[in-house]
Amino acid sequence: MTTESAAAAVRATVYGYPRQGQNRELKKAIEGYWKGRVTADTLRQTARDLRRTNWAQLAEAGITEVPTGDFSYYDHVLDTTVMVGAIPARHRTAVSADPLDGYFAMARGTQDVAPLEMTKWFDTNYHHLVPELGPDTVFTADPAKQVAELKEALALGHTARPVLVGPVTYLLLAKPAPAVAADFEPLTLLDRLLPVYARVLAELRAAGADWVQLDEPALVQDRTPAELNAAARAYRELGALTERPKVLVASYFDRLGEALPVLAKAPVEGLALDFTDAAAANLADLAAVGGLPGKRLVAGVVNGRNIWINDHRKSLTTLGTLLGLAERVDVAASCSLLHVPLDATAERDIDPQVRRWLAFARQKTAEITTLARGLAQGAGAITAELAANRADLASRATSPITRDPAVRARTGAITEADGRRAQPYPERAAAQRAHLGLPLLPTTTIGSFPQTDELRVARADLRAGRIDTAGYEERIKDEIREVLSFQERTGIDVLVHGEPERNDMVQYFAEQLTGYLATRHGWVQSYGTRYVRPPVLAGDISRPEPMTVRWTTYARSQTAKPVKGMLTGPVTMLAWSFVRDDQPLGETARQVGLALRDEVDDLEAAGTSIIQVDEPALRETLPLRAADHADYLAWATESFRLTTSGVRPDTQIHTHMCYAEFGDIVQAIDDLDADVISLEAARSHMQVARELAAHGYPREAGPGVWDIHSPRIPSTQETAALLRKGLEAIPAERLWVNPDCGLKTRGWTETRACLENLVAAAREVRTQTGGATA
Repeated sequence: MTTESAAAAVRATVYGYPRQGQNRELKKAIEGYWKGRVTADTLRQTARDLRRTNWAQLAEAGITEVPTGDFSYYDHVLDTTVMVGAIPARHRTAVSADPLDGYFAMARGTQDVAPLEMTKWFDTNYHHLVPELGPDTVFTADPAKQVAELKEALALGHTARPVLVGPVTYLLLAKPAPAVAADFEPLTLLDRLLPVYARVLAELRAAGADWVQLDEPALVQDRTPAELNAAARAYRELGALTERPKVLVASYFDRLGEALPVLAKAPVEGLALDFTDAAAANLADLAAVGGLPGKRLVAGVVNGRNIWINDHRKSLTTLGTLLGLAERVDVAASCSLLHVPLDATAERDIDPQVRRWLAFARQKTAEITTLARGLAQGAGAITAELAANRADLASRATSPITRDPAVRARTGAITEADGRRAQPYPERAAAQRAHLGLPLLPTTTIGSFPQTDELRVARADLRAGRIDTAGYEERIKDEIREVLSFQERTGIDVLVHGEPERNDMVQYFAEQLTGYLATRHGWVQSYGTRYVRPPVLAGDISRPEPMTVRWTTYARSQTAKPVKGMLTGPVTMLAWSFVRDDQPLGETARQVGLALRDEVDDLEAAGTSIIQVDEPALRETLPLRAADHADYLAWATESFRLTTSGVRPDTQIHTHMCYAEFGDIVQAIDDLDADVISLEAARSHMQVARELAAHGYPREAGPGVWDIHSPRIPSTQETAALLRKGLEAIPAERLWVNPDCGLKTRGWTETRACLENLVAAAREVRTQTGGATA
């Protein structure tokens, strides 16, 4: 095919689309189903309506090939587990009895059966359920969901492409099942899994699929020769099938690197690459392998993970270069649009000029179709769009919102001493034990308590003017007193005020810092039915006035026990926001670190002796390539220390992390120099405690003993058993007892029961350990 004919054949496409609906209809339907207020048939109809709406929006925007199979009730990796029949033994009875209830049991657990482990999807804030596999795993094809959704789209007249997690990525994401040896390698099951994928491909072809997309983002990470050989074998075998659609292998989030020649040689018809942050590397590597002659290249030139408008001229230049490197070039976002909100035009509270800098999912589809038209017909066909795009880019670049000279002067004056505690940890630990007088195995929680309907009503009443600020604050005080009273009655040692005044652990602070923009409808899925509204980090960051001191001081006035001050750390403030892309992340992190330092200093001055600075995103934001780790970890740990290093030795600094592969960053955890760290550990059976011990971690730690992302209530005996497992790795004088994460998403009934069992377990093990004080 000539360059001219390749351009004429350009398609606009996406890999996935937000699932929740404009008003989070899916969340409401699923949670209604869990509570028995919505029937299964109603839930399924809501899902069908949302899919229909999504495909219609894409088609109306000019997307010529819509994705199917990306829609999920909970998580697309869990959907893949169902598709390949890898149901854990403990869930098979439930799945056989009722596939929908069994599906949710795998995701959330039941009182009698634990859920699958949950972790982050690569370096995003989306969580997926981890497949559990072993040498006895038997795969069976069950593509009913994928086939049905394809048929829905085709019946509506759409050109549709099913999107599946690829077999290599699925196995690389998996872990050994609980009863399986820890050194078992799920990738050894590849030959057993490939026939199942062959069956799925054949059924999709029979249902009308012309193309199927197999997502292999795991191949953008550093991979061993054995893993690359497995990928080569997988696509050699799938490519050799006769009864299959054309196969598009998709990569995203980083450069494909050493996996590119493997996939370029594979007998598949197409390859998708990320040409946003990884553009230069993927372009060079693609040229080095001689391009993709005879193949389709889907070019992800519109950033699918951030919300800033695309630079059309830059993208057209990249696309023009690619025309000579493949049989045909199509235009797409760099990854699924699952990671961005639905529609920026709904944000009426944002200045209209600033809103023009933003591109949510619907705006990104318009950008993709504009670029596809420009590639196919030449830049002259999109002259007006190019001019508007240039004006919007210039408006953002010159806006006073983006630069504050005082903030830049302060970050420029940072010294090495600013990021170090004045005393070594052993001296601090002695001072803190003398000052705080805590028992052995002290109990605490992570920070938030249940966000009740009454609290949500109070916020809505305040926004609507039905109550004034004074009335609202009285309700907050009532909630704080109730939370403190419960903790005192239960016997928790270090209390929290429960954070009733906070809408979200990032948004609450973003709304009080300069440089941030808040959205009203910018919901993004974090896991299951948990949606967040990441704020937009648009300019330089400073803290005009204290953010948490008032409520923490009020809580301390209501109890004689220590109350933690609670902040969100600088890396998490970046990771869970849509961060600016016009300066290095490290520079932005320093700005946030200094703003939070002011808050820490004010909390200490007000008498707060324990201050927790949460960094759950530290591992999440770790670059996917090892070569990029050192630079990231240097600025990430520095920004945390900038936040926390100005306090006295007897002020105890805590941090918290959850749902990530902590073994990859144990040294960085050490480098934070926090006095106490609490981490998720219940679903992973205290794996992190063993990792800390193997590293020789010298400070105090609280590996979680209650999985708060499941509605089940672990007994005192179960909690005590998990605590004893923690003691096998961490000595009692350095071990804390706490849940995995905050309790915002839980109800009061289970919270009371679980925390009472947690305290009872701590007392039981404390007595057996033979100590009353640390």
